Amino acid sequence: MGSDVGHSENIHSSRFIATCLIGGAIIGASMLGYFLGFPLPPLGVRKRKKKPIRVYMDGCFDMMHYGHCNALRQARALGDQLVVGVVSDAEITANKGPPVTPLHERMIMVSAVKWVDEVIPDAPYAITEDFMNKLFDEYNIDYIIHGDDPCLLPDGTDAYTLAKKAGRYKQIKRTEGVSSTDIVGRMLLCVRERSISDSHNHSSLQRQFSHGHNQKFEDGGSGSGTRVSHFLPTSRRIVQFSNGKGPGPDARIVYIDGAFDLFHAGHVEKRNEKKAESERRYYEDKTFVSGD
Repeated sequence: MGSDVGHSENIHSSRFIATCLIGGAIIGASMLGYFLGFPLPPLGVRKRKKKPIRVYMDGCFDMMHYGHCNALRQARALGDQLVVGVVSDAEITANKGPPVTPLHERMIMVSAVKWVDEVIPDAPYAITEDFMNKLFDEYNIDYIIHGDDPCLLPDGTDAYTLAKKAGRYKQIKRTEGVSSTDIVGRMLLCVRERSISDSHNHSSLQRQFSHGHNQKFEDGGSGSGTRVSHFLPTSRRIVQFSNGKGPGPDARIVYIDGAFDLFHAGHVEKRNEKKAESERRYYEDKTFVSGD
């Protein structure tokens, strides 16, 4: 009888071992299929998430225009996040003369640009060592960006010398054909045109300016001498300014018109008001339809 008991125990033990082996094989095969179908990334990638590249660009952004926006677009393309320093009124006055638009208006304009993630007010005109260290340590800036046009201080030195020596400087291309100086020149030509008698047979100075011509006056003198380049935004540039996305099926599309000559902070605030009003009406209509 003892042998029968021992034989029975051996059978149960064998069945238990077989069950464990079969179960283990099934689990192993399932796990193998999972990993083959969904391979895990390398160990280093799993441990550390990629740090976003933060770039910094500063500027006066006085009488902000298309060239400024294109510079911000190019700067943003060099990183994942763009931080913009808006130079203070006092710094502009000391280095270039008094600005036309005050700091708070220039802040509104820069903040409205879709490529800008963060704005620093009262930025210095020159990248000093203290400010550069602040950018690197407090704002986690990886690179400082500026256009390929020279930016010289009153003493003739480069405002970005320290950033270049630190190896943290990157350069973008300046937008040809538009500048604050040219805009001021257009304004002066418009004023000069109004001072000319209607009996004089002159075509519009503003029209001639926009075509890159210099108006010669009957007194033998010349215009302001402001050099004007041809400015024609191409279809490629228009695409660059677009986000490539159309409105969704439930999007609320709002139309606003205007001359938008010398685009300024007031235009931006009016746009924001219309946008906020549209969003408010959208949610009111949605609530009314749902009956909440």
